[in-house]
Amino acid sequence: MKWVTRDYVHLDRVASPWLIKRFVDRDAEFVFVPWSRDHRMPADAIPIALPGAELGPHDATGTTFDKIVAKYAIDDPAIARMARVIRAGVAYVLEGYRPPSDDEDGQTAVGLLAFAEGMLLTHRQDSGILDASFLIYDALYANFRTHALVASRGLALPKRDAGRGPAPEIEFLRGVYDSDAKA
Repeated sequence: MKWVTRDYVHLDRVASPWLIKRFVDRDAEFVFVPWSRDHRMPADAIPIALPGAELGPHDATGTTFDKIVAKYAIDDPAIARMARVIRAGVAYVLEGYRPPSDDEDGQTAVGLLAFAEGMLLTHRQDSGILDASFLIYDALYANFRTHALVASRGLALPKRDAGRGPAPEIEFLRGVYDSDAKA
């Protein structure tokens, strides 16, 4: 299927294509129209983050990411956490939200925004931004999914060993991650 959004993709309009590609339409193809030229969108494309679209831009009803999660009934604790991060990032940009140090999702959003802005600087094509960014979203999902599995299984992370750094914790998390991938 073909999907269309505005050019200069950033945060929500990168996370949303990632979500579509990973959970809705593995063969998704994304096309981009210039801002204020929405009338140029291909007739055979599903609009995302465009005014008036069912999966419209972030607004009082949520982010585009939230709208995709709801429409396609994606029930996954890691996706729910990613949605909180995307909402915090949008709030940071549009509403001046500044997350306190104990708001892990908000802090993650600030880092993800810095990454997203760097992608806009280092890639001239929106398709290149998506391609380069999907690896980061895959990693973020793996992290959130693995930690959600640890919590749901009532597992405890091993203590860090000063002589081995983070190795025991990472080896444990890799085991949980690998067991989930095999399931």
